[in-house]
Amino acid sequence: MSGPGPIRVLLADDHTLVRRGVRLILEGEPDITVVAEAGDGAEAVELARAQEVDLAVLDIAMPRMTGLQAARELSRRLPNLHLLVLTMYDNEQYFFEALKAGASGYVLKSVADRDLVEACRAAVRDQPFIYPGAERALVRSYLERLHRGDGLPERAITEREEEILKLVAEGHTSKAIGELLFISAKTVERHRANLLQKLGMRDRLELTRYAIRAGLIDP
Repeated sequence: MSGPGPIRVLLADDHTLVRRGVRLILEGEPDITVVAEAGDGAEAVELARAQEVDLAVLDIAMPRMTGLQAARELSRRLPNLHLLVLTMYDNEQYFFEALKAGASGYVLKSVADRDLVEACRAAVRDQPFIYPGAERALVRSYLERLHRGDGLPERAITEREEEILKLVAEGHTSKAIGELLFISAKTVERHRANLLQKLGMRDRLELTRYAIRAGLIDP
């Protein structure tokens, strides 16, 4: 998608100060320009579809739709858009989920001033970016799983169930969730019942605790 001009970036993070800091880092470079900012994953999807964007930089923990959920949606709708995850979570499972969702790289916020610009340039060249220090742990983990005969960790719930779990935990009603996801309230209720049964839980409070542990919402 990127042409001879600067890399056009969409920033998505629910913290205005973080977006401002990241924008300062990126716009200090002559070959990068921030063309849009989003406060949650759903807004990021809308903006990416409405504007000419080469690269979306997505936080993981955001309201309405997480960065991983937004990455999956953008990969489906805009397969030529490059994606980066920028996160505070130094977490192997999130790293693999980000790659599976279509992200080219995974950058830690704690070292964004060092790594983010390089990661942006690598992403638009279709080159993966793994933050320094992660390689050894990832290779060791992969080799251990191969030795045990394991594959990658299985997802406990489906992508749709994850979307609904997040919105339920944020306190949205079934009607509001249905409107956000373009499904009926009855379908939302069915997914919610399946979630309770699958996870062995009784109510929204337990679902909320699970969503916090899974990194879908902030505690």
